[in-house]
Amino acid sequence: MKILLLGGTVFLGRAIVEAALARGHEITLFNRGKSNPGLYSHLEQIHGDRDGGLEVLASRRWDVVIDTCGYVPRLVRDAAAFLADKVDHYTFISTISVYSDNNIVNMDESGPLGILEDETVEQITGESYGPLKVLCEQAATEAMRGRALHVRAGLIVGPYDRSDRFTYWPVRVARGGEILAPGSPDDPTQFIDVRDLAAWTIHASEARLTGPYNVTGPDYRLTMGQLLQTCHQVIGRDAHFTWVNDAFLQEQQVGPFVEMPLWIPQEGNAGFSTVNCQKAIAAGLQFRPLAETILDTLTWSNTRIDYNWPRTLKPEREIELLAAWQQRP
Repeated sequence: MKILLLGGTVFLGRAIVEAALARGHEITLFNRGKSNPGLYSHLEQIHGDRDGGLEVLASRRWDVVIDTCGYVPRLVRDAAAFLADKVDHYTFISTISVYSDNNIVNMDESGPLGILEDETVEQITGESYGPLKVLCEQAATEAMRGRALHVRAGLIVGPYDRSDRFTYWPVRVARGGEILAPGSPDDPTQFIDVRDLAAWTIHASEARLTGPYNVTGPDYRLTMGQLLQTCHQVIGRDAHFTWVNDAFLQEQQVGPFVEMPLWIPQEGNAGFSTVNCQKAIAAGLQFRPLAETILDTLTWSNTRIDYNWPRTLKPEREIELLAAWQQRP
C-alpha cells in the first residue's frame, strides 16, 4: 500500500511510520521539514506547507492519506478536496474531545458532539479544540465523498510524548519518597500507547474503515490506583502514595490533567475516562501490557538531559500541597 503521511516526524507520526514500515508499506512524508529534519532520510519526503502549498502533490497518486496534523477545518477540507481523486481513502486523526458532555459514562461514537457558534474560528483553545475537530471530520467526509476514517484518539502516551501528561508518573515514582496521588485510587483513567494507536491506524487504513472510531484504552477498567501501583511494582523504588481528594486540589487551585497529570475532578466529569472503544476493539484494536508502556516511557524520558518539566507539578509545589494536606483541621 502506498501511503501519503501528512506530518510524520513527531510522536504519533513517527510511530505510524514505524508501524507502516513493519507492514511493508511504501511511505511518502509531506511536511514543512522543520521538526526532526534528519529523521527518515531514507524515505521519500516532499516538503511544503499544507496551507496553500498542496500543489507539490499534484502529479502523484497514493492508496491512502493519513492526516496526523489537521486541526483547522479549512485546511482539512483543502487537503481532502485536493487529494480526493489522488487517494482511495483518507484517515483523519481526530480526538475523543469531540464529545460535548464529559458526564456521560461509557460514551460511544453516537455521543453528542461539540459545536462552535462561529465556525470561521481558527484559534485553537481548550474550548475550541474539540469542536474544530468535529468540523474537520465533517470536512474530510464531505470532500472524500464518504471515504474517510476518523480516529478519535484518547490521551496518547509513550516514548516521545512531549506533553508529559503520562510520563510524569513513571518518572515521579522512580524518584521515590512520598508521592501526592490525586483524587481516589478508584477513579478511572484512560490512555493509549502511541505504538498501539499507530498499529491500529495502519490496520484500519488497510481495511478502508470509514466513519468515527473511539480509540483509547485499555480494554478493561483501569483505575488511578492500579496505574500507580503498577508503576511502583515495575520500577521498584521505595515510594508511597498519599491520596489527596478532589475538593482539596480544587481549593489549592491545582490545574487538572496538565499540572496534575491524568487527574480531573469527578463531579461533572464522570464519563471523562470511561469512553467506550468496543467498536475499535471489534475492528482489531489491541493493547500492549501497561508495564511495557511504563518502562519504555521511563527509559525514553531518562534520555532528556536537564529537562525542567515546564507544565507538570513542580517538586516544591508537591511538598507544599502534601504539607497543607497533613495540616488540615
